[in-house]
Amino acid sequence: MNIHTSPPANPSPAADYAYVREAISYLSSRWQTQPSVADIAAHVKLSESHFNQLFRRWAGLPPKAFIQALTLERARELLRSKASVLDASLEVGFSGPGRLHDLFVTHEAMTPGEFKAGGCGLTMSYGFHPSPFGEAIVVAAPRGLAGLGWVDAGSDDGAKTAEGREGALADMVRRWPQARFIRDDAATAPYVARAFDPERWRPDHPLRIVLIGTDFEVGVWKTLLRIPLGGATTYGTIAGAIGKPKAARAVGAAVGRNPISFVVPCHRVLGGSGALTGYHWGLTRKQAIIGWEAGKRGTMD
Repeated sequence: MNIHTSPPANPSPAADYAYVREAISYLSSRWQTQPSVADIAAHVKLSESHFNQLFRRWAGLPPKAFIQALTLERARELLRSKASVLDASLEVGFSGPGRLHDLFVTHEAMTPGEFKAGGCGLTMSYGFHPSPFGEAIVVAAPRGLAGLGWVDAGSDDGAKTAEGREGALADMVRRWPQARFIRDDAATAPYVARAFDPERWRPDHPLRIVLIGTDFEVGVWKTLLRIPLGGATTYGTIAGAIGKPKAARAVGAAVGRNPISFVVPCHRVLGGSGALTGYHWGLTRKQAIIGWEAGKRGTMD
């Protein structure tokens, strides 16, 4: 086995993610044995010291702490200790001290007419950008951020799908089939910069997003925005919060159709048992986002 002891060229959180993703994929099948940092470093073919440095640069916390945060038992503890966090958030709104609206998002929904028209008459800008979780596709409507996803959708081994960027774009276009899409990386770059930089999560300069979906879907997505950084909830809890306690399955479908991943935090929804469940962009990425947020929350508290 070849172990790389020198840092990769041009280190950055985006470049680090390839190593981190492989490490998390390795951990996801071995979390019960709590593998050592040396074992993980050897698996991704890095020296232990280099892996520690790389991981801290990406996540803001050491690999050992991240391992603990990723176990299913941790997920269950999160639910048991904060099962009512969503209800509390709904009661106190966005003014509480717990960063209930951690991205400081201001949102609006397109009118029913615009939604039914499939975006007819709208010009949507899209671009591809590096992010802490791989290459992202970002879509901007005239009034704000309308879409965020990843090129390697659902690929837990880190390999890009055959369609690559074309597939990622098609996934966004199908949501607004009558809109005009033009590539404009310069127009979408500010949105991705704002979304992934905690230093820019400011209440006096909120990130504007545009929710495009049915009334039910928009209701679910607005509720997701109230799950605090580091928090978790279940599909059933969301169903109860929107006044449809028997609609957990429909809530799950709406969560899966969330077009603005990460910003609208569908990754914070767990199964009823506390287990990590399906994620459109792959469970490895879901685990990576949860762990990354845990590190950022630690530096912000």
